[in-house]
Amino acid sequence: MAASLHFFHLLLLISFFLCNLNLSLAKPSHPPNGLIFHVSKDVSTLQYMTTIHHGTPLVPTKLVVDLGGPFLWLNCGSSSFSSRLISQGSIQCLAAKPKIHDLGSKNYLSSNDNNNKCHVFPENSITQMATQGELVQDIMAIQVIDGSSKTESGSITTLDSNFLFSCAPMFLLNGLASGARGLLGLGRTQISMASQISAKLSSKLQFMLCLSSSNGVILHNNGHFVSEISNSLTYTYTYTPFLTNQHEYFINLKYIKISGKRLSLNKEGFREGIKLSTTVPYTTMESSVYVTFTRAYEQAAMAMNMTRVAPVAPFGLCFSSEQAEGRGVGPKVPAIDLVLQSEMVKWRIHGRNSMVQVSNQVMCLGFLDGGSDLKTSIVIGGYQLEDTLLHFDLSASVLGFSSQTSCSDLRLDFALKDSL
Repeated sequence: MAASLHFFHLLLLISFFLCNLNLSLAKPSHPPNGLIFHVSKDVSTLQYMTTIHHGTPLVPTKLVVDLGGPFLWLNCGSSSFSSRLISQGSIQCLAAKPKIHDLGSKNYLSSNDNNNKCHVFPENSITQMATQGELVQDIMAIQVIDGSSKTESGSITTLDSNFLFSCAPMFLLNGLASGARGLLGLGRTQISMASQISAKLSSKLQFMLCLSSSNGVILHNNGHFVSEISNSLTYTYTYTPFLTNQHEYFINLKYIKISGKRLSLNKEGFREGIKLSTTVPYTTMESSVYVTFTRAYEQAAMAMNMTRVAPVAPFGLCFSSEQAEGRGVGPKVPAIDLVLQSEMVKWRIHGRNSMVQVSNQVMCLGFLDGGSDLKTSIVIGGYQLEDTLLHFDLSASVLGFSSQTSCSDLRLDFALKDSL
């Protein structure tokens, strides 16, 4: 009787697999040329969302993109036949441990479980809540970009059966966009999604990010397409080195200019390293930096005959947009220059990334006061990163950026296929 039930269950499992052949469980016969994550923006939370497929059977799972997150974590919920727990002391567990225990002042919930499981500490970077989770490995399937006839571009193909991630409890989902099951961490660790994909592709450790209010992308490659895309689409990159060995992304900032005039920032409130974040919707500044910044911006705006109006929460500085002159880089407003490692290296923020249209008549400066206790003096938020093609070259520890982009209009998957 037991043997018959076992055989029946096996038949059911096989039948289920046959019904899901549109998602290939077979590992490709050759390494794909690249992998793509399509990224959308949730209008309620302003979080950036993508989808992976994992487990057996493959389950589509929505995740919030966390640029500096140390690894992928999700609420595993339903069981997967192929999921395997990682044991304490294993090579995988040792790879996961560095830089993950540094929780700082985050709200941390621990467990008294002292078994042989490998415990890591998934964090919700939006609510700053962290807890203990179990490190597991399972099948991961991602959309493939490939110019060959063997793999159709755009198909969902299993990349590997040994992807590492953490299972986390349901409460850690608080604050995430509706339908999200966890965070996709792209940080500088051995088990981040970026590192694991590069290892599976046997490629240089790098990826490209292009956020948008509608259709953004994250692109991973086999070592060839970054220069191909740059050449074929005539983008000019400026490069700046990453700071520190933390898992988050920090770059140097010497000073800020508004309409060509350098700001005199309080040395106590301003620290040169600034952080890039996809989980912070708008650039956030330490209070003293914010006050200096907004005063200088208002002066530059008045010099351009802009009309200040009552602020609209959460913004502190707003203007009439009725007479604003539009152009390809947004409304004609004071330009903001982030001067990085030298005067020759600038990240210019035009109107499309500095102004938020809150109504037909009002636009607001999309920078927020983060309070006096903000650990990083400036955190560059998602809105300021949109429509900027970012090249994270982790092998060389540099960031390339090009603002000559409209990520919503680009079809980078097709452009890539044509260039191969």
